[in-house]
Amino acid sequence: MNLSARRKLSPVRKPDRLTRSLRALERTASTSRVLNLLAIAADSHQRPEYSQYPLFRNRTLNNALIVKHRLRADDLFLFDEARPTATKIIIPFERSDLSLGGQSFFIGQRGWIDLLREACNDPSDMTRDLATLRMIDMLPSLDPFLLREHLRRHGMIVAPCYFALSPGDLEQMQGFVTVEISRLIDLAYRDKGRVNGAAAARLVEALLSTDVDERLEPLRQTLVLEGESFKEGVFSWKGFLYYKWTLTRLWPQLTATASEIGQMVITGNKEPGVARYVDDARKRLQHGVMVERASILRTIKVYDDAFEDLIDNGKPQAFREFLLRAPEMFLSLGEKVGVIAHIASFWRYRFPDGQPAIVDVEEAVDILQDFDSGLSASLSI
Repeated sequence: MNLSARRKLSPVRKPDRLTRSLRALERTASTSRVLNLLAIAADSHQRPEYSQYPLFRNRTLNNALIVKHRLRADDLFLFDEARPTATKIIIPFERSDLSLGGQSFFIGQRGWIDLLREACNDPSDMTRDLATLRMIDMLPSLDPFLLREHLRRHGMIVAPCYFALSPGDLEQMQGFVTVEISRLIDLAYRDKGRVNGAAAARLVEALLSTDVDERLEPLRQTLVLEGESFKEGVFSWKGFLYYKWTLTRLWPQLTATASEIGQMVITGNKEPGVARYVDDARKRLQHGVMVERASILRTIKVYDDAFEDLIDNGKPQAFREFLLRAPEMFLSLGEKVGVIAHIASFWRYRFPDGQPAIVDVEEAVDILQDFDSGLSASLSI
């Protein structure tokens, strides 16, 4: 493929547009949508594990932004097969000055490997990095708990700093987590008197941060965990708190979406076979969403029961054992949450709140097939 052909596949964004996009992603992006390797490099480049266990070996790629992107009409021609979402790689021309713009392309678009090599200026063997990108593209979201377990299942050890929550999510989660663990904080400090609000806030901040430090010592003693086991336990605990927080926002959206799918007005001439598929798919999706909800709630209940046993009975054993085996649940839980989050978010993107869901038959089939295939794959996990 020559250079001019590659540029047609991957147009360079205007610097001011890309700059606004990158800065907005850095400030407010959801953890499940964006993996900001540029910010991770700035925060963690001096850590030994950052260099020892990088996500990508290529330095340029390891300073990129990875985004789960809902494809627009002018993106579709880049792919040989229709797909509703893709994983976008954004590589700034200059890491210290985003105003200079950058290059972007999608994993799986025609010629993407050539584009990657050109952007990374790397003629060497990129087999490992390409495999990592393909694994990331397989996931419905970039939530760090799903991502870490998915990579680990494929034998890839990556430094913990790559699995941090975004600043935007951290800020929004603070209040939710404070309420969730307030009784445990009281239990951890029962011999030292009731902890005040500021101290509780610092403890929550420590629990949600990338590092596990001395601020969590009262909780470590309560759970009777040591060293790496405690670090793994904190990561698992943070994961379940993240999923619970995500679901409190997702359930109302999902309930509305399921109802609106049944009320969608489809225009155009429907052949009998298409009409049957549409009717069947609507019912299957509405039922499938409820099945997924029940499955997710059963998994969350395992966490809640173990936590209640710790609080009500003062017995840390069940909760400690739960935390140590919890990562096994992240793959299934993260996949299921990612799929239903995609259904709810894409539906609201396509049909804004308050506007009727009116769509022609061809697009209706595309939407239903997208939701149907994702839900079917998730239900088989």
